[in-house]
Amino acid sequence: MQKQERFEANMVSRAELKEELIKAGIRPSVQRLAIFEYVRNSCEHPTAEVVYEALRDELGSLSLTTVYNTLKLFVDAGLISMLTIDDTFRCFDGNTASHAHFRCDSCGKIVDLAITNKFLSMVDGLEGFEIKDAQLYLKGL
Repeated sequence: MQKQERFEANMVSRAELKEELIKAGIRPSVQRLAIFEYVRNSCEHPTAEVVYEALRDELGSLSLTTVYNTLKLFVDAGLISMLTIDDTFRCFDGNTASHAHFRCDSCGKIVDLAITNKFLSMVDGLEGFEIKDAQLYLKGL
């Protein structure tokens, strides 16, 4: 199955996203729902600027400040995560399951990688701990 086919198979409907917002105690305004839908259904780990550029024509009154504030609201609610792979680059991930990221030093593309129990079993020093989340960033070419 090609990446685009996998992506389309995992898309979440607007109705399901609206319910997620409501369950998180967030009023699902038109702007919030559009931003949430864009990030959750993206496999590209968009920055706030990318989200803004993608939605500004659709949502005429959208501002970059609104996008930043909305993304922060979603991060604080645990609906999305913010990736800070280095001090100058922040992007957002709609996949909240534990997984690793690889960022290409040449093109900047970020790819999701599965963190398996086999991988975790090879990490020394985890005995006696309960892992609730794992974040791993790999960089290279």
